[in-house]
Amino acid sequence: MTLRELADLLEAEVISGEQHLDEEFKCAGASDLMSDVLAFGVPGVILLTGLANTQSVRTADIIEAKAIVYVRGKKPNKEGIALAQERGIPILSTKFFMYKACGLLYSRKVGGVGNQ
Repeated sequence: MTLRELADLLEAEVISGEQHLDEEFKCAGASDLMSDVLAFGVPGVILLTGLANTQSVRTADIIEAKAIVYVRGKKPNKEGIALAQERGIPILSTKFFMYKACGLLYSRKVGGVGNQ
């Protein structure tokens, strides 16, 4: 699945990183606990989170995430967007709650962390 297909599936707004929308990914992971993301994240993962601050962007950078999808309509502040742009991490925002967003990805056979 490409990031463009992900954005369509989740009815997500692309906040930054439009130039990366044709890139593919194979797995996704969801957490609001950045310590869990650091412990279980893998390079290339799509990070779904409700934690819309610079810490989520820094964490995504450390694990080499492909993109961040903020759930529940959340959006990072200007500093978070600037950091994501600097690090080349696309940011999307969906109105869906995390449960529904993950369910939609699962229904499209997107693997989770650990079983990609």
